Amino acid sequence: MKKIYCIIAQLILLLWFFLDMTGLCFGNKCLVSRSYKDDGILFLIYLIVVILFIVKEQIGKWFAIVWLSMWFVIQFICHEWYTIFDDGFMGTLERKIEYFSGTIQWLQIDGKYIPDVYHTILHILILCALISTIVYSIKIAKKNSDSRFA
Repeated sequence: MKKIYCIIAQLILLLWFFLDMTGLCFGNKCLVSRSYKDDGILFLIYLIVVILFIVKEQIGKWFAIVWLSMWFVIQFICHEWYTIFDDGFMGTLERKIEYFSGTIQWLQIDGKYIPDVYHTILHILILCALISTIVYSIKIAKKNSDSRFA
């Protein structure tokens, strides 16, 4: 795994997350509504993490792994948890369904929350960036330990 693959995965995720800052609607349905007031600080933190990974890899990779891990857990609790358990920590199931009713959905089932298209892709991109960074970090650590004993 090369560093460039991690950077590409993180930049794609950053661009996708940027849609959350601007919003993107098609007629009366939104892929994602503009949420910079709610998520702007999270976007800036991730932007700094990506820059840190690019310019200071040794420390940046750890910030990326920690941030992406926390972000995925939070997203899981805010979305998939409701799908699996029909309840959650971030308000009622009914409110969650209502809040995302104007977004582009993969599937709608009455009384069931299923993450919308934007959030499903976001979660996949978070996992891709996280996994690529972990694999890269392991490979670099192995390479460094092998070179010390050569």
